[in-house]
Amino acid sequence: MTAATDLAVALKAATLIEALPYLQRYAGKTFVIKYGGHAMGDVDAAREFARDVVLLKQVGINPVVVHGGGPQIGAMLDKLGVQSSFVDGLRVTDAVTARIAEMVLCGGINKEIVGWIGQAGGRAIGLSGKDGNFVTAHRLRRTKRDPESNIEKVIDLGFVGDPSRVDRSVIDAQVAAGFIPVIAPIAIGEDGATYNINADTMAGAIAAALGAARLFLLTDVAGVLDKAGNLITDLDPARIARLKGDGTITGGMMPKIDTCERAVVGGAEAAVILDGRVPHAMLVEIFTAAGAGTLVRKTSR
Repeated sequence: MTAATDLAVALKAATLIEALPYLQRYAGKTFVIKYGGHAMGDVDAAREFARDVVLLKQVGINPVVVHGGGPQIGAMLDKLGVQSSFVDGLRVTDAVTARIAEMVLCGGINKEIVGWIGQAGGRAIGLSGKDGNFVTAHRLRRTKRDPESNIEKVIDLGFVGDPSRVDRSVIDAQVAAGFIPVIAPIAIGEDGATYNINADTMAGAIAAALGAARLFLLTDVAGVLDKAGNLITDLDPARIARLKGDGTITGGMMPKIDTCERAVVGGAEAAVILDGRVPHAMLVEIFTAAGAGTLVRKTSR
């Protein structure tokens, strides 16, 4: 072997050795992974994601995948000539839109991800919150202050839900049978209606109910950035409150941080926001000391 080959082999061996304590730490633990963003529309990225998930299963970790599908729902609505609007990033969902969302999420995207995992050598099973009634939802409402009257008005988002209850026994049974659950964010309501749930919110609720070792939110950004654009690697609720107060955490990052905070307060060990466009970013976060993304814990260390 050449010197270059020797070095390459040594570096690979060093990476495996570095991963050993993390493999030992997380064996038998549950990771909930929210898969979404632009990575979902890239075939090569989808294959890499599926291989990463199968690898986790093979080394003794129990991955649970929750996926989004906003752009795909939007494309189908456009194709069918159905108009939609948004409030605070949430799609206002009438009965027709709810049926279309269920069709796209459960019948299209869900089975596609199950297929990618199967091609990578894993055994995945597609579910929604309706299956086994494992997620029950209630109608989500938003309030908005009228700038002229200064009165808060209730905005009806239609069939947009928020999880009320998660029955973990459905997921536990699938994991015990050796499957990788792939979950679409659709649930039955307490009123019997079908509700579309934000995928981040769904993943956070499931992670809390499972007491997951990690909740991963795969997004299109590196994580939470400070005002200079540098990655903030560690957060807890107290620091999150300060960063919200000084305007560091704003816009689209707010609901993601809120999801992470609710998950760790509700029972998950930690949550991570990281860039799903970076190849194998999740593995780097799990199995290396440097990690990747922003880690949120209930208390600081």
